[in-house]
Amino acid sequence: MQQSDDTPFELNDQASDDADAPAVPVVDGADASARELSEQRDKYLRLAAEYDNYRKRSMRERSEAETRGQTSLIKQLLDPLDDLSRFAHVDPASVDPATIVQGADMVERKLRKVLASAGVEVIDPVDAPFDPAVHEAVSTEPAKSPEDDHMVSRVFQVGYRQGGQLIRPARVVVKQWNG
Repeated sequence: MQQSDDTPFELNDQASDDADAPAVPVVDGADASARELSEQRDKYLRLAAEYDNYRKRSMRERSEAETRGQTSLIKQLLDPLDDLSRFAHVDPASVDPATIVQGADMVERKLRKVLASAGVEVIDPVDAPFDPAVHEAVSTEPAKSPEDDHMVSRVFQVGYRQGGQLIRPARVVVKQWNG
């Protein structure tokens, strides 16, 4: 008896000799291998789909966590923003300049407190050694002694770091000894 390509098994030769005996399928090695390959392929496709779903879910959860973190920080920034708005819209003729300066100072302190609670640290390196990893030299000035060589003399703009990662370098003036 000849096997067609569509039949996953072949009939036992004994069954073809005896017409009254029922046909007993015999699975040959190639068909077993094909079935095993099909099962492994199915497992692989399911695993790949699960991994893809996991990756998408992880990305979505990470994005949602980032949004929640930003929302939390924004909520903390609203109070200093309200204070800024209050004294920015006062009539300058009715308020002395010292009060406006005090208001600006108060808002700055509140903003720094909010940033500190978020783990942001200020880099204000006056009289510290110049470190190009966290400082940006915008100018140099002569040093009075060799010990002051490569020391920060002034800060034009403070820098910020969060969790060990530099957000913005401090822009500084560096002393340089010309001996």
